[in-house]
Amino acid sequence: MIITTNSEPETAGVGRDLAPTLVAGSVVLLRGDLGAGKTAFVRGLAEGLGVAADDVSSPTFTLMQEYRGGRVPLVHVDLYRLDDPREIDDLGLEEIGETCVLAIEWAEKWRHPPADAVRVAIAHAGEAERLITIET
Repeated sequence: MIITTNSEPETAGVGRDLAPTLVAGSVVLLRGDLGAGKTAFVRGLAEGLGVAADDVSSPTFTLMQEYRGGRVPLVHVDLYRLDDPREIDDLGLEEIGETCVLAIEWAEKWRHPPADAVRVAIAHAGEAERLITIET
C-alpha cells in the first residue's frame, strides 16, 4: 500500500490508522531519511494505541522510550546512532517486542528483524509531501 501525505498531521494519521491492526508482539520497522516523518508516524501510532501523542519524542539520544497507558504498551526505538550490529543485538529487541508494539526507526540496521514485521518506508516527495509505503 502506498499513501501520499502533505503534512506532518497527515503522516501521523497514517500511523494512527495502522494502530488498530497491531497487538502485543507486533513490530513496525521504519525506514526513511532524516526528517522524513518517522517520529511523526510513531506519534500517530501511539495515539491510535491510546497513548498521548504529545508524549512521543524521538529517542535518538536515549535509543529507546516506552509509552504505557494505551491498550498495549508501545516501545519506540531509534537505531540511528548505532553502527555496530553487536550493539543492536545486545538491545534484546526480540525479547522486548514480545509484550508490546515495537516501533523501530532506522530499522534497516537490525540484522534479524522478524519476518512478519510491518515494514514502513517514508520518502520525501516534495517539501511537505511524503510517500509512505506499508508492507504487511
